[in-house]
Amino acid sequence: MPARIIGTGSCLPIRKVDNKELEKWTDTTDEWIRSRTGIESRYIAVEETTTSMAVEAARRAVENAEVRAEEIDLIIVGTVSGDMCFPSTACQIQNAISAVNATAFDLNAACAGFLFGLAIAESYMACGRAETALVIGAETLSKMMDWNDRSTCVLFGDGAGAAVVRKEEVGILSMVQGTDGGGGDALWCHNRPVNNPLVKKEWKPEYARMNGQAVFRFAVKTVPGAVMQALDQAGISAGQIKYFLLHQANIRIIEAVAKKLGQPAEKFPTNLQECGNISAGSVPLLMDMLNRQGRLQKGDKIVLAGFGAGLTWGAAVLTW
Repeated sequence: MPARIIGTGSCLPIRKVDNKELEKWTDTTDEWIRSRTGIESRYIAVEETTTSMAVEAARRAVENAEVRAEEIDLIIVGTVSGDMCFPSTACQIQNAISAVNATAFDLNAACAGFLFGLAIAESYMACGRAETALVIGAETLSKMMDWNDRSTCVLFGDGAGAAVVRKEEVGILSMVQGTDGGGGDALWCHNRPVNNPLVKKEWKPEYARMNGQAVFRFAVKTVPGAVMQALDQAGISAGQIKYFLLHQANIRIIEAVAKKLGQPAEKFPTNLQECGNISAGSVPLLMDMLNRQGRLQKGDKIVLAGFGAGLTWGAAVLTW
């Protein structure tokens, strides 16, 4: 039995930083950022945390879905920037929203995290382990950036998006996932090293690093293939899709994918101009934006696709 998204929510930090302000922080320009990425601004956490934004997005999704927190059986959070090593962000959300009957855990699939979480929720429902799930993508990437490295810090923003998923007759039609661990050196961030009585090391925070050209080549090759595979599994043509909601990494990637799929640009809504790349939060946040604008109607066919570090990717075809 399929799983259907019945409600969405999102949360962004209060503080918005445009490219002009970013020029004061690092060696870059508004023109350089816009021309290469399409990004004009991003939201950066000041008092917000990954957990606080995820909690707010979750509350809004539960309200939008018109369900009670006690009805939620499963909470999955995709994140690479949790506030704590443990307990998980999902456990903190379970407590904050009083979802007392939910099993909760985090996963790390980077920018594909929400898609991986959605796949797990669908599997739980298919085998009868859950009826209602809360799937969240949440990130505070600003704390992982080297603000002197203009090749990375200009790209990323903070925020969270969430979806309530319920076991219903109509919903997710197909799901494709993949991993290429051999490409892991294209986008990475080291954790703390071994440091114990047997190994003495000086330790300092590590920052995210990226080979932008390698990530671009991966995305423009892999994403159209994954989307077409998901469409074939669903028995639906690209022309029947109302919207393709892609991970908001770079406008050039989105344009290249649209061209390869032979679909018009208006089918590929974006918010990266305002929000930048929010990794696992990107796809659910964009979906919530469209939902609250009334642009998603019952019965619409849409595609979700996420791709990023790992290298990982996922694509889903679903009926709204």
